Amino acid sequence: MSENVVRLHKDPEPPADAGTVTTLTVVPDPAPVPPVPLWVRSGRAIRTAVTHERTRTAARAVARHGLYTVNGGRIVARRTWDGRTGARYERMLRAAEATGNYEVAEEWEERLQRFRDARHRRRMDLLHSPLDVAKGVGVGVGMSIGVLVALGVVMAINNHDVTDVITPLAATIEFIGTLIRIVQIVWPYAVVIGPLVTLLGLWSVGAHQQAAPQWALPDNVRSGEGEPITPSIVVKALRDLGIPALRKAIQEMGDAGAGMLGPIRIAGCGVEVDVTLPSGVSTNEVQNRRRKLAENLTRHEHEVFITIPEAARTVRLWIADSGALDEPIGPSPLVTDETMTADYAKGRAPWGQDLRGDAAALSLYQRHLLITGLSNQGKTVALRSLALWLSLDKSVQFLMGDLKGVGDWAMFDGLATTLIQGPTDEHVIQVTEMVEGAVDEMNRRIQAPPGTVFPPLIVLVDEAQVAFMCPAKDEDKRPYGGSKANSRYFMAVRKIHNQGRAVNVLMWQGTQDPTNENLPKLVREGAHTRASLALGTESQARMALGDKAVDGGAAPNLLRPGLDRGTLVVASDGITIPAGQSSITVRTHYIDDDAAEAITDRAKALRDGVTTLHAIERGEERDPLTDIATVVGDATRVRTQDVLKRLAVLNPDAYGKWSFLDLKRVLDGTGAEPYKSDGVMVVGRDRLARALANRDGDGSASAAE
Repeated sequence: MSENVVRLHKDPEPPADAGTVTTLTVVPDPAPVPPVPLWVRSGRAIRTAVTHERTRTAARAVARHGLYTVNGGRIVARRTWDGRTGARYERMLRAAEATGNYEVAEEWEERLQRFRDARHRRRMDLLHSPLDVAKGVGVGVGMSIGVLVALGVVMAINNHDVTDVITPLAATIEFIGTLIRIVQIVWPYAVVIGPLVTLLGLWSVGAHQQAAPQWALPDNVRSGEGEPITPSIVVKALRDLGIPALRKAIQEMGDAGAGMLGPIRIAGCGVEVDVTLPSGVSTNEVQNRRRKLAENLTRHEHEVFITIPEAARTVRLWIADSGALDEPIGPSPLVTDETMTADYAKGRAPWGQDLRGDAAALSLYQRHLLITGLSNQGKTVALRSLALWLSLDKSVQFLMGDLKGVGDWAMFDGLATTLIQGPTDEHVIQVTEMVEGAVDEMNRRIQAPPGTVFPPLIVLVDEAQVAFMCPAKDEDKRPYGGSKANSRYFMAVRKIHNQGRAVNVLMWQGTQDPTNENLPKLVREGAHTRASLALGTESQARMALGDKAVDGGAAPNLLRPGLDRGTLVVASDGITIPAGQSSITVRTHYIDDDAAEAITDRAKALRDGVTTLHAIERGEERDPLTDIATVVGDATRVRTQDVLKRLAVLNPDAYGKWSFLDLKRVLDGTGAEPYKSDGVMVVGRDRLARALANRDGDGSASAAE
């Protein structure tokens, strides 16, 4: 009988002798793993169930609602005790003493004494009340029985039945018996339901006050999201500011600091509260800890504003609802109301909303204006919206210089008497001469007979820092930029600031990133209305708004660049500012280019027509369209860069500073606009020829640019 060999493992190497029989060893299976004991598996399952997030959430919910009921009972008991005793008056008395406000302390002491006198009288009245009650009950019962018997006598006479004498009395007794039976039926249920209703009421009080430990509260509450502002939260935030004198004073107050707070008032998309600081704590100590205070209030820094009202040792806190300042405001009334008009002397420009959500309107009457801020924060839009409103008063005249030159003010073409757009030194020279022309007009008005009324003349320069930083000089070596007595732009602005207001010649300027070099001190202090968007430093905030506004709480340097675009801090007597404050924060309406064009179209319809001058004429007149055709010559098309170079050679004075924007501005609307060919911008000869032919055929000629 042959033996079968089972090969369980393959040999790593073939056998040396094929004829040799190799015996394979059968390897036994490894020992079986013993099963996990039941108690271990049960423990793991219990631990998993206990530590699961759902279990923890459920446990927090049970603890939270249970503690709401318990702590709600404590709150109700505390309120009851305060209502029946003088504890509240004593707390307020100690708080006033702790803050050093002894006049208020005397007032609370008088209130406490009046409360004690009234309580004593009530207690003395209780000694006589049992007899008075007994007498009253006896008299009341006797009169009631007499009335019922009298009623029965009337019924008996009417019905000729003597038994009706007791009918009203019997009906009353029966009614009382019915009430007793109802009470007997309802009482068992009331015994059960009454305590449940009481517990529900206590739970409601505790839930409203969030009377539970922090770990038991919902996730959004523990993170501070949407947490309502209460007196205890404000006091705790102040206590934890890190000011030793303030913390010690709060701990010594019998009411735990509540006496420092005025009423918490709803103010727009947030709340407002006045805080009277205890002796030894200055207002600037709280102002300097704005970020920490905001974080203690579970808010972002930009959602808490600190101002200084008129009352001594008092700070006014405005605390926004969480996330409310990140929501956009509505459109401007200039856009939504097509019938709106303007009144320079008596009206106010609808500019936006303040932090309380109220409309913020600015009076422009005889006020020089300065708006500054970092780049791309909405300065031009904020300045332009004021000019758009004022354009709806047909008596107002505009001289405009846009030293950015990207078309932000192009819609005022045909509305402004002069509109210069461009960033070059040549444009600065043109703008300077425009402002100097306004000075001449101002002097003419000053010399007019007394009582002469002049139309408003707004001299507006956007990106004015370009003018102040311009290195160009005139033939007499006088610089156009700078802040010295021989600076032409600086001196022209100063002259208008000094005397222009009296004859309705007003200077409006928009600048960015202010410094002493690009916004001289005398110029910025000559503006009656000063507004600032987000800035980088406190020193820049002082340049923009002045020391008084910043010392009073104005802080444009704490606005968030980009996120708070269009939000500016305003210091002016032309806007309603809350009493005791030196500035107000305004969230301006955004008016885009299309809406701005629609508004200027309405403004143009109010006027007889304005021919806008795009440059101040000096020396030889040039025809830019003809000169462009000349430098293009016989070529089919020429690159725009080459056109600019050829123009500069043709006439350096007229075209030496030209950019692509100047070339595009001249050709726009002629049919010869630059176009892209083979990936580069070019100007076509045939298009230029047609544009010249059409212009000559219409009998119109372009003015020198």
